[in-house]
Amino acid sequence: GCGLPFTFDGDHQLTLPRETPLANAAFWAARKGNLALLQLLLNSGRVDVDCRDSLGTTALMVASHYGHIECVRELVLQGADINLQRESGTTALFFAAQQGHNAVVRFLFEFGASTEFRTKDGGTALLAACQYGHTRVVETLLKHGANIHDQLCDGATALFLAAQGGYLDVIRLLLSSGAKVNQPRQDGTAPLWIASQMGHSEIVRVMLLRGAERDATRNDGTTALLKAANKGYHDVIEELLKFSPALGLLKNGTSALHAAVLGGNVKAVALLLEAGADPSLRNKVHFGVSRACKNVPVKTLNIVSSMLLLNSF
Repeated sequence: GCGLPFTFDGDHQLTLPRETPLANAAFWAARKGNLALLQLLLNSGRVDVDCRDSLGTTALMVASHYGHIECVRELVLQGADINLQRESGTTALFFAAQQGHNAVVRFLFEFGASTEFRTKDGGTALLAACQYGHTRVVETLLKHGANIHDQLCDGATALFLAAQGGYLDVIRLLLSSGAKVNQPRQDGTAPLWIASQMGHSEIVRVMLLRGAERDATRNDGTTALLKAANKGYHDVIEELLKFSPALGLLKNGTSALHAAVLGGNVKAVALLLEAGADPSLRNKVHFGVSRACKNVPVKTLNIVSSMLLLNSF
């Protein structure tokens, strides 16, 4: 048997328990990039090139994960099956893409790697590359027919994952390759919303210019502006305000101004008031903006109060 040289956690990352060098020498060589040892083992005829551990890991997957192109080449030329999947559904291509090894990705494509395989949570090589911001790998995958509209089981797209991670170059590439800017996750979260929540103002700007719906609401009724106001991301708020988002009460009965006050974000409050938000708004529990200040630090409260006064004349 191959023993149990490697395990992967739920996020498809490679973790390395204690090696057993004799039984797992091929895996060890693949991990370390020790080509001479790998050749010796494969040429001995005593190691199956597609030997798998209890989770279905192969030496090719390990070499691909660590970016050892010479070991990858040796394994493939010795007949390794490029498209084998681990129990979780991951392939050699998935690991090379996830780790950003573009040379390995390109080599695997030369020998027939498929972009179609999915992990149990719906992950693909393209989704993994976007989640970790590997622009050149994304480019290679798209060139070889990866589906730009791939989605995880929760509905997250390549664009969504890149927006979440803050990878501007990947965002630009995906948008110019036909990604849908407004495609939400199953819970209604759009790429613009997640970029706003994470404070990625440059991505927010690019997506708005490419037609992102400024007032798209999540299933809980919150918008990108409300989220940015609550978190106090001034740069994001400024980008969103250029596109005249809704400043009044949302369908869920609250507003961005309430969120900014509750978050204690003075500058966010100022930006929203300057943009024309109504300080006399009451949310659905008849909670005026001034009353929302109850749990806000006194210093913040004083500044907000003077702003509200200035605005009311």
